[in-house]
Amino acid sequence: MKALVLSGGKGTRLRPITHTRAKQLIPVANKPVLFYGLESIARAGIKKVGIVVGETCEEIKSAVGDGSRFNIQVDYIYQEKPLGLAHAVLISKDYLGSEPFVMYLGDNLLKNEISRFVNQFNDARPNSQILLAHVKRPEQFGVAELDGEKVVRLVEKPKQPKSDLALVGVYLFDENIHAAVRQIKPSFRGELEITDAIQWLIDHGLVVHFQIVDGWWKDTGKVEDLLEANRMILDELQTRIDGEVCPESKVEFKVVIEKGARVIKSLVRGPAVIGAGAIIENAYIGPFTSIAENCVVRRAEVEHTILMAESKVENVARRISDSLVGRNSIIRSSGQKPETLRLIVGDSSEVDLV
Repeated sequence: MKALVLSGGKGTRLRPITHTRAKQLIPVANKPVLFYGLESIARAGIKKVGIVVGETCEEIKSAVGDGSRFNIQVDYIYQEKPLGLAHAVLISKDYLGSEPFVMYLGDNLLKNEISRFVNQFNDARPNSQILLAHVKRPEQFGVAELDGEKVVRLVEKPKQPKSDLALVGVYLFDENIHAAVRQIKPSFRGELEITDAIQWLIDHGLVVHFQIVDGWWKDTGKVEDLLEANRMILDELQTRIDGEVCPESKVEFKVVIEKGARVIKSLVRGPAVIGAGAIIENAYIGPFTSIAENCVVRRAEVEHTILMAESKVENVARRISDSLVGRNSIIRSSGQKPETLRLIVGDSSEVDLV
C-alpha cells in the first residue's frame, strides 16, 4: 500500500500567514501540521508516500526532504492548480499504479493513529473506506448519508445537509478510484470533488465501507481550528524540562521546556511548550500556548496562542490571547491599558501597540 498526501492549496483562510508559508507547515505544538500525518502514515507501516504539491512545493520539499527522517520514501507530484481532491488522484495515477492507497489531507489532524483503519481496509478489502465524524456545521464539509450500515450518498458542502456526518480527511481506495476520477465532471466550484468520485463508486455497485472516528479530528484550515488543535495536542503533554528555569520562576502543570530555552523570573502554566533557545523573562505564559524556537517573550502575558519561530513579544501590558503570530514578527507596546488582544500576525511583521 502507498500513501498520497495532499499539500497543495493556497490556504486563503489563513492569510496573512499563508502569504509567506505553506499552510501544512504551520506549527501546532511546535511541529508542522503535515508532520503529524506523515508520522501516522509511517507508523501504519506504509513506506512509499507521494506528496502532491503546488505553488509552495519548494517549501514543502525543504521541510520534508526525501522522507528519511520519517522512515518513509517520498516522491513529489506537482499539481499546477488546486483543482480538487479527485484531481490530485487523477494526476497521481502513474505514481500510484494499481496499488491500494491511503489519501491523507496534509492540513488535517487526527488524535488516533490511522493504523487501525488501514488494517480494517486490508482485512475487508472494500473498494473504498471513508472515515466520518459528527460535526456541528456539516454544511462546511463533504457529508455522508447512511442507510443503516450502508453509505448511500455523499454531497460536498450541501446547503441543507441531511446528516451531521462529515468526511474526515483520510480515505482508502483500491484501483477502481482511477476510473471514477476520470468519469466525474467539475463541480460548481470548478473542482473535481472526491465526494463525486466516491459516489460514482457507489452508483456503480462497488463497495464503500465507513468508520466513524473516535477521538478528535481537526481540519486546520482556519485560525480557530489551528488553535483548537494546538490545545488538544498540548493537553496530552508529559512534563519535560531540558532548558533552564531560574529559582525565581515557577512552572505549573504539563510543560515542555526544550534544550537551550531559558525561563527567567516568570510563570509558565501549562499545558504549554517552550521551544529551543526561547527566552521567557518577567512574563506569564498561560495554558495552551506554543512558543517556538528562538522566540522572546519579555514583560508580557501570552495564553492560548501559537507564537512562531524567531518572534518577539515585549513590553505588552495587555494579555495576548487566542492569537496566531507568524515567524520573525515583533509585538510590543508602550501603553498600560489592561485589555486583551487577539492578533493574527503574518511572517516578518511588526506591530506597535500605543
